[in-house]
Amino acid sequence: METTTFTVPDMTCGHCEKAIRGALAEALPGADIGIDLPTHRVTVSGDAAMAEEAIREVGYSPERAG
Repeated sequence: METTTFTVPDMTCGHCEKAIRGALAEALPGADIGIDLPTHRVTVSGDAAMAEEAIREVGYSPERAG
């Protein structure tokens, strides 16, 4: 399964982390989700486009990490 890492610069607190984790879990049931708040990184398994859209839908600006 494909794993994608995003940088989400506007993810700054625990509330942000919870919102993003919830959106990803809903969009990609069963996906592995890793969030590193201090580095603003989100790693998720599954469809990258769906993950990106889920993060955007809850108001954040993901950028695919190189």
